[in-house]
Amino acid sequence: MKDRSSRNRMPHSLTALFLGGLLFLSCTAGLSCRASAAEMTDLQAQAEERKRLEISSNNTPGWPSGPRIGAEAAILMEASTGTILYAKNIHEQLFPASTTKILTCLIAIENARLSDEIRFSEKAVMSLPPGSSNIGIDAGEAMTLETSLYGILVGSANEVSNAVAEHVGGSISAFVDMMNARAASLGCVDSHFANTNGLPDETHVTSAYDLALIARAFFDHPLLARIAGTPSYHFQKTEKQKDDFTIRSKNKLVNGELPYDGIIGGKTGYTDLARETLVTCAERDGMRLICVVLKEESPAQFTDTTTLFDYGFNNFRMADVQKEETRFIPSIPEFESSKALIFGNSTPFLSIGENRVILPKSVNLNATDTRLTYTDDTFAVITYSWHDVTLGTAKLLLNASASVPSRQSGPQTVTIRLFRILPWVYGIAGSFCLIVLIISLIRSWHFGGIKMADRKRLLRERRKRRREKLHLGD
Repeated sequence: MKDRSSRNRMPHSLTALFLGGLLFLSCTAGLSCRASAAEMTDLQAQAEERKRLEISSNNTPGWPSGPRIGAEAAILMEASTGTILYAKNIHEQLFPASTTKILTCLIAIENARLSDEIRFSEKAVMSLPPGSSNIGIDAGEAMTLETSLYGILVGSANEVSNAVAEHVGGSISAFVDMMNARAASLGCVDSHFANTNGLPDETHVTSAYDLALIARAFFDHPLLARIAGTPSYHFQKTEKQKDDFTIRSKNKLVNGELPYDGIIGGKTGYTDLARETLVTCAERDGMRLICVVLKEESPAQFTDTTTLFDYGFNNFRMADVQKEETRFIPSIPEFESSKALIFGNSTPFLSIGENRVILPKSVNLNATDTRLTYTDDTFAVITYSWHDVTLGTAKLLLNASASVPSRQSGPQTVTIRLFRILPWVYGIAGSFCLIVLIISLIRSWHFGGIKMADRKRLLRERRKRRREKLHLGD
């Protein structure tokens, strides 16, 4: 059994070409090292300059201040709500490199069976530029889709991405069309994909925001999340796959080199144009966070990510809406429930159903802005926000049913549509007030606008004169 890196194995047909170039590379090694050192110094200087770029999420009043990192663009998103906790150039179009492959795998698992046989064509293998990431599968070999997913996500294998695309889409170009359509369906607004694997192409671009949306769907699939969190994978020799070897993930947050509590998985990427890119998911305290960093220098793509995860887990929390919400669920026992015979039970009129709302730890739920949207199935949905930042939603349920005693059939259930009868209640109350006002005006008009004390005195005098007349009459 051989242990092979995700980037150093190549098809046997390319081995001779590789060895042929090795002598040339060794002759120019000294000059290359000097150039690389100077280039790295310049790249690190660029990363330091990027730390000064605006963090747009810091402009929200009362929002926790986010850290300055060296990535060109970055986002931290809570997966279940879609709430953006940290935003830096999130809509800037950049090169994703191999983080593209999370979309490739998502489309594959949505459109094919895990047991499908993936055959490797000549084009899938030989169309790759020399030195690109691969696991050395030769044309004519085959493996299942499930095994292929490990090759793509753990080994970052470009030839496997191509072969899967040909199987699912019929051709690589048709599969790329599927990629762009699926990205649009997820709400992506900054992306155009030109290949299956993220190899350099001026038209192959995306944004931190779009990658976060794709990652939400990707990590929502349990198998994809598990594979993306696999440190290493062993390929067994079969009749259709001739080598027995092991690949190891280069993702330091996954392979144990830089452990982080709560990591689910992630996908790395690198090209000269894209620089280091990384998409990662972590979960703690009921929060599932997705982090994307684009255009960073190694190993800061990993440290940027852990810095942003620390920021998210330390400054935000999932609200317990059922306990904390008081604006839509008044804490008045007579309103919430009653044991009187007219109701017959203690079922609350309103209750909070399914809810996912994330808050800065310094913010009280009842201090947030809300919008009520009426629905047919759950009565209404409450959308919570903080200075135009959407925080999540909760379902407001109208379930005010109660029992009424009946001589014939025992207790019966009466459902009170509270919000439907409120207009009638308001109308009756308003009518009563109007009648009282009219009577008051008539009485005021009858007495010629005389003050109440004068009215009483006048009435007393009238009654006295009547008694005197009656007495004189007697």
